[in-house]
Amino acid sequence: MPTITSANLAQAIVKLVAADALPALMGNLVMGNLVNRDFEPTLANSGDTVNVPIPPVMTANNIAEGGSVQTQNPNLQNAQIVLDTHVEASFQIPDISKVLAVPDLLSLYMEPALVAIAEKIEGDLLSLYAQFSANTPVGTGGAAITEAAIDTAETRLFEAKVPSSAPKYLVVDSGAYSTLRQIPRFSEYQTVGDAGLKAMVDGTVGRIKDFFVFRSQFVKKTGAAPVTTNNIAFTRDAIGLVVRRLPRPLPGTGAIAEYAEFGNFGMRILMSYMPDTLAQQFTVDVLYGKGVLRNNFGVQVRS
Repeated sequence: MPTITSANLAQAIVKLVAADALPALMGNLVMGNLVNRDFEPTLANSGDTVNVPIPPVMTANNIAEGGSVQTQNPNLQNAQIVLDTHVEASFQIPDISKVLAVPDLLSLYMEPALVAIAEKIEGDLLSLYAQFSANTPVGTGGAAITEAAIDTAETRLFEAKVPSSAPKYLVVDSGAYSTLRQIPRFSEYQTVGDAGLKAMVDGTVGRIKDFFVFRSQFVKKTGAAPVTTNNIAFTRDAIGLVVRRLPRPLPGTGAIAEYAEFGNFGMRILMSYMPDTLAQQFTVDVLYGKGVLRNNFGVQVRS
């Protein structure tokens, strides 16, 4: 059995925090779980630029008898995402021994910090609505969202040649979500079966017009009364979220770091001693960038 020392005990504490941190964060994300995150969490620094390749458009050539192939020279496009957002949430625990004795106590400190980071990421991703300019916005600002607007949004994505196998998402605010689950054709058992029953009993919309519907408290609102709510309809490849590892602190500087990673989403957890307050400080931080990858794969849905 290895000897218990203050060094490996401190490392164990940080690992305990890391193990609990990421599931709690992912559980508070809506947009962060829907967008494209297929980028390796390599080490990087704030301000770095990540080039995200976008597949080129190619055409099919009908070869007649005796004909030859037509070589195409497609241009591989890149969407550049700058790692311009470094967010952190820190808290102090005066008596760290209590955390070891009562692990649930750590959740009382950790969860508010993770919720704060999740809210920041959520708001930043939803602020990209204005960059969806390839498709004409649907719906009317200040008015209730309608079935016709959702139908038009789905048609726009179809005309943009979104693959039929790609899931389509509609993220709306609480008011629009409430309106959707009161549309009679989608909220009655006699018209849509179990889906209508879930809308009435569970309060979940589920799926409408080939969109998986989600609600978020951070959908952006603009203008004076009547305020325009900028909901968005999109597919996964419309938006990219790039998360990069931050380097560990230098050895011997009094800080211990661990990484918590899942599904190309990761964060760094730091523990350090604060002599001014005689407490252990925990810092959870994330370096990320966001951007629109395919402009025509997203539609503004106003209400």
